[in-house]
Amino acid sequence: MKQILTFFAILFLTALPMLAQQETTGSIVGKLTDKEMNGEPLPFANVIIKGTSKGTTTDFDGLYVLNNLQPGTYTVEFSFVGYETLEVPNVEVVAGKVTEVNTGIGASAASLDEVIISTVSRRDSEVALLLEQKGAIEIKESIGAQELAKLGVSDAGTATTKISGVTSSEASGDIYVRGLGDRYLYSTLNGLPIPSDDVERKNIDLNLFPTRIIEGVGISKTYSPQYSADQASGNVNIDSRSLVGSQELSASARAGINTNVFQDGVVDNFKASPNADDVSFGFYSKDLPTQTALTQQSWNTQTVDLPLNYRYTLNGGTKIGEKFKFFFSGSQTIEHEYRQGLFQNYDTNTLEDYYSDATRYSKTINTTGLLDLGYEFNDNHSLGAISLLINKTSDIVYEAGRNGEGFTQDETDPAQDLNQFVRDQNLRNTRLSVNQLLGDHHLGDKNHLTWGIGANIIDSDEPNRIRNEINFNEEQVSLGRQGNYQSRKSTQTIHDNEIGARLNDEFKIFKKDSSSLILNIGGNYRNKDRDFASQFFGLDEPDGTVLRASSIDNLNSILNQENVDNGSLRSNEQKEDTYTGNLKSTAGYISANYTINKLNFNVGARYQKDDINVHYNVSNTFPREDIVEKSYDNIYPSLNIRYALNDRNNLRLAASKTITLPEFKEISPFPYVDPRAQTTQGNPDLIASNAYNLDIKWELFPSNAQLISLTGFYKQIEDPIQKSQVTGSSGYFRFFNTSEKAEVYGLEFDADLKILNPKEGSSLDFSINATKMWHEQDLKDVYNEEGALVRTFKYKNKTSSGLQGASDWIFNAALNYETDWERSLSANLSANYASDKIFALGSTNNVRDYENYYNDEIIEKGFVSLNAVLVQELNENWNLRFTGKNLINPEIERTQKIKPIGGQERNETVFSYTRGTVLNLGISYKF
Repeated sequence: MKQILTFFAILFLTALPMLAQQETTGSIVGKLTDKEMNGEPLPFANVIIKGTSKGTTTDFDGLYVLNNLQPGTYTVEFSFVGYETLEVPNVEVVAGKVTEVNTGIGASAASLDEVIISTVSRRDSEVALLLEQKGAIEIKESIGAQELAKLGVSDAGTATTKISGVTSSEASGDIYVRGLGDRYLYSTLNGLPIPSDDVERKNIDLNLFPTRIIEGVGISKTYSPQYSADQASGNVNIDSRSLVGSQELSASARAGINTNVFQDGVVDNFKASPNADDVSFGFYSKDLPTQTALTQQSWNTQTVDLPLNYRYTLNGGTKIGEKFKFFFSGSQTIEHEYRQGLFQNYDTNTLEDYYSDATRYSKTINTTGLLDLGYEFNDNHSLGAISLLINKTSDIVYEAGRNGEGFTQDETDPAQDLNQFVRDQNLRNTRLSVNQLLGDHHLGDKNHLTWGIGANIIDSDEPNRIRNEINFNEEQVSLGRQGNYQSRKSTQTIHDNEIGARLNDEFKIFKKDSSSLILNIGGNYRNKDRDFASQFFGLDEPDGTVLRASSIDNLNSILNQENVDNGSLRSNEQKEDTYTGNLKSTAGYISANYTINKLNFNVGARYQKDDINVHYNVSNTFPREDIVEKSYDNIYPSLNIRYALNDRNNLRLAASKTITLPEFKEISPFPYVDPRAQTTQGNPDLIASNAYNLDIKWELFPSNAQLISLTGFYKQIEDPIQKSQVTGSSGYFRFFNTSEKAEVYGLEFDADLKILNPKEGSSLDFSINATKMWHEQDLKDVYNEEGALVRTFKYKNKTSSGLQGASDWIFNAALNYETDWERSLSANLSANYASDKIFALGSTNNVRDYENYYNDEIIEKGFVSLNAVLVQELNENWNLRFTGKNLINPEIERTQKIKPIGGQERNETVFSYTRGTVLNLGISYKF
């Protein structure tokens, strides 16, 4: 780590005199209309900065842009042959912002009161993002910092769910775009790849990125060659924050509660693991090896005093001279959560596990630091350096069976009248370091070169997971008997190193009055290494020995060094499970963007070579050790067409081919066991999926701050990768290519409207998006080389099914009100809904009789979430903010249809809980 940081420091100081990514200039943009033609757009008019050589002409829609202007006050001059010249004085340009000047000219002089001037942040305002969306080649939707603040959104993950066709799964935490989840997405930060922090995911947990360090979040739902082809539903890009203006300094603090936590019996008994003692200021450190911790560290839980939620932030930055500026942001968030509900597990319609009080306590501390440095050598060359550090520590205690109703199949003889109790205590620590160097160069009027390199490091560890499986009744408390590791402590480590780079050179071949041609040539490189290790250490009783604890809350009375020394306990050590993975992706691309009148054609192709190598050494597989190598070498074409029906309407068509690569965790057969003893295991036989994508979209911009759109989309996915249940072993899930082909098609509607005009006083905005999807895959049979049927993905009476994670309906809506008072008040109410989705496909263990021997699919039920934000400006420096999240506090539920042989089918809840309503009151001060 020190060597890498030193390398970046030297590299930055060496390159400092050359360039900077962050902007120290501003822009003037706007629309010019023809007063002689009833306000129609006026193309090919001259727009210049009076007294300078800077100028441009309006396009076919009357739009113009003047970029790279130094901060200051200018006079803008509009002219056209045969028309009066109009001068607009006192137009202020602010660094990092866009000043809009909208007006009209005609044969007679225009009045200055007809000129509309407004200034917005360059990229994080709703207006700026809509202008970007209107002009973008691909179908792209973004949400900026201003709108996120209105919505009370605290992280990038939640931010994505405000975009049409996007939802988040409470079951997995994954983001789904048009019904396709984690493995079908690709995530970037400032256009460079970022690694996953979780063995169970391809993409990093976007909740790790608080909104105060992001400028905006965008999802490109159609493919363009400059992105990695490893996607089927889109590319999620986070733009990090930089200094806007010449200086800023602000601080904030908030406190709040979770209503589930602050209830009788919980708030005064909120449980934490023994690992919590090794956490200082959110950072975990432990010197005791896990094997030693078997007897030298407690097995019992402890409690947290006053489990309130807190957050502290400090943002600041300044411009030094005319060329250099920096911005920093530091914050720490502490959150507590409590869940309790039902958990059941069925295997071939037979009950295997039952717990009516599955309970989860969690305390999460997220510490974030961002440093953004920028140096502008001149108007044509700039450099930026970004360092982001995220440290997330979660202490989680899971318990089930405390009420004496716990049941696990075959754990004890029914005549013993013993209940089962499970406790799983786990501390998860993620440390993410992202370092990027970004360059921007204008090599003449017709050549624009941009590049970026990044080095990322992730350590995601479970350093001491503590698990106990206990049998008990009123007379006795004894250890579980099925296996040597039902009282265990385990360790798991993930270490990722990743180097990424991107390069794009834009050539303006020609630009005429009504046509232009632009070529983009570039490439990408990604090299990702992962080291994974997991090991169990356990204590159990020799044959004939039965120890009795005083209670389920005092397991130290039997799990101790004394009983090891006297032979009442024996220690066990499972051989370490490991895998190493390497992904090397090299790509080059070319795209041509041709515009003629109102038509814009973008045609491109990307050559991408992906090599995956996984070397695993894992128990419970045969062979235990093996190497999996997969290589994919393809050309991925794309076509994007935009037709401007008029100055407010766009019609778009997009078509492309992409790939979805299997992930390390999907290939390695390591079985990860969650607290409920449900296991997810990889499959070395997985192959990549290919996707063919088609989109048609209509956009209407009633104004620069309003949008109405309708999109139709279709995807055909060959060899889709899905998570499916495995029968024959209770609670097992694996990844398979479950069918030869899957199809997804749907409609998206999006509207952002101004109900009250700000010129009339207070403003009222309303936004809604809705998505309807249809999705299906044909479940396939698998035959061996001799033609014998060895596996089928059909189950029950189903030879086809929907896609895992896809909701038929998705709705997002928000209502935002702002006053024109001297001390403004803003209020926002937002709601989200995603209908039922498949959490895991069904399965059978009898290929000949799958209609009677099967597990039905598990369904995650739809629910509504409701959030509110209220912000009151107290004076120029102080703001008061109230947020309420998950106000309805719906039950989150998974269900499964069960039909015992000879019995009637019934619908069973197999998992349920509520998250609690989160209420926060905060105050901020801007210096």
